[in-house]
Amino acid sequence: MAFTAATSPLCTWLIAACVTNSVAGLTGNDAPVSSGPLGRRLKRRIARSKQLTAESWLGIGVQAASRSGQSLVAFCESGLSELGTFCSLQGFKECNNLKQESLFGDGFFGESLRGLRGLRGSGSKSIRAGRRAVAGKASAVVVQPAKESEQKKNKKTATKQRRVVVTGMGLVSCHGHDPDTFYENLLTGKSGITEIERFDCRDFPTRFAGEIKSFSTEGWVAGKFARRMDRFMLYLLTAGKKAVMDADISEEVMKDLDKSKCGVLIGSAMGGMQVFNDAIEALRVSYRKMNPFCVPFATTNMGSAMLAMDLGWMGPNYSISTACATSNFCMLSAANHIIRGEADVMLSGGSDAAIIPIGLGGFVACRALSQRNDDPAKASRPWDKNRDGFVMGEGAGVLLLEELEHAKTRGAEIYAEFLGGSFTCDAYHMTEPHPEGAGVLLCIEKALAQSGVNKTDVNYVNAHATSTKAGDLQEYKALMKAFGGNPELKVNSTKSMVGHLLGAAGAVEAIATIQAIRSGWVHPTINLEDPESEVDMNVIVGDEKQRLDIKVALSNSFGFGGHNSSILFAPYVEANEEE
Repeated sequence: MAFTAATSPLCTWLIAACVTNSVAGLTGNDAPVSSGPLGRRLKRRIARSKQLTAESWLGIGVQAASRSGQSLVAFCESGLSELGTFCSLQGFKECNNLKQESLFGDGFFGESLRGLRGLRGSGSKSIRAGRRAVAGKASAVVVQPAKESEQKKNKKTATKQRRVVVTGMGLVSCHGHDPDTFYENLLTGKSGITEIERFDCRDFPTRFAGEIKSFSTEGWVAGKFARRMDRFMLYLLTAGKKAVMDADISEEVMKDLDKSKCGVLIGSAMGGMQVFNDAIEALRVSYRKMNPFCVPFATTNMGSAMLAMDLGWMGPNYSISTACATSNFCMLSAANHIIRGEADVMLSGGSDAAIIPIGLGGFVACRALSQRNDDPAKASRPWDKNRDGFVMGEGAGVLLLEELEHAKTRGAEIYAEFLGGSFTCDAYHMTEPHPEGAGVLLCIEKALAQSGVNKTDVNYVNAHATSTKAGDLQEYKALMKAFGGNPELKVNSTKSMVGHLLGAAGAVEAIATIQAIRSGWVHPTINLEDPESEVDMNVIVGDEKQRLDIKVALSNSFGFGGHNSSILFAPYVEANEEE
């Protein structure tokens, strides 16, 4: 029928305004009319209709209805191309053929239209009957689209939410380049912090970091790119492809994937610093000496783009840069693409390679780094009274997130379930956390609410804990406010052993969190020799690993600018699918 084309909310509203005001005028109750051009025309039309005689009302009223419909057709164009004809006398004949129940059902509009019959206390019965007839039939134009829209809304609300699981992990770190080796080193309490060997740093007040000593792109990145790309991009491509391989996506499986629903969302806090620095040095000689790839290979988005080109994945593809919270932002955003049905598979995480002179010098200038040069392995010491700043790290971490049914269909091994998370902002200071931990606590509470998780179920937290004076305690206080009543709660810091990987930290720590879920062991927090008085060592995992049956795990990442992020993982339990 013609009126079913009127699905635009704006156009439906305009029609409703015309009909409602016409009916109000006929019943003697002037409805409020806007002061715009359309409202003024309606006001004049209502005034004219009140002056009409009873004998001539019906014909003129129907013609006015036709003009209203045709003017709206012109305004709304193709969406209402047949509405003018429908509002003509011929159109009303079609309305007469409809069953009375379809026009005046038991819903909101039906009851409202019935109520119009009792609004006038006097006057010609024949006129009131005519008015009711025409008003009721004209309102059919509004009733049907509104009813369809409500049905669609209800149908969408009833749709079961898509679940997201982790089926692949890839990383590059100072503690190894595969998840198992990485976590074994963490469980033994081994420190990956050593003196910097990549460049001469004898003049810097800090001369150590979580530097990757051995790394090869062979088999992962083409030689021509390996020679030109920044290390952050090489780490990213390698970790991303390792995650794909770990998810058992072979060439045969790849052929069956819907590439339009496979995406990449891997970010970086610092981007291609070395490539950009080299370009500046070349520019000192001449712009002709500059690498033609210096701009694209310095941008943070190009890693995701290059990985998608290698894989042929055409789904959502971009990067996020929110300082040290980058990875968590990327993983949560990637999961949301899957939940909304925009993707079935997403590679997500972060990568950074800032252990170069300009990177080290920049953080030294911020007075953010530890200067424990005499004992680098003990420099990163979260919650210890003698901590004096964080330790730089580098590497990449990538998770392959997948829609549950998609993963089950291809027989993938499921490592954990991604429950959700949240972002907030301290809105306080560029580098210092909020003194009351307000943004952190808000982030944790929102993450629990968004994921539908009870705080009593969270019994493990992989903390951001960077070994800074202010940050460690503010996070700890927020955690105690949120989960302090849970006697099973355990909190540790991966950064005590690998340093702070900046934009890659969240993803690498997410891998540590998932490995804890899989193994049933949580790794130690090393160098915590003299804890702060506020810190409860029954909650903090000290210098020995501990056995823990994890119900729900929380992983925090916070960044310069006051960016806060919290994400939640849990063991995948098939029995939960019917809940």
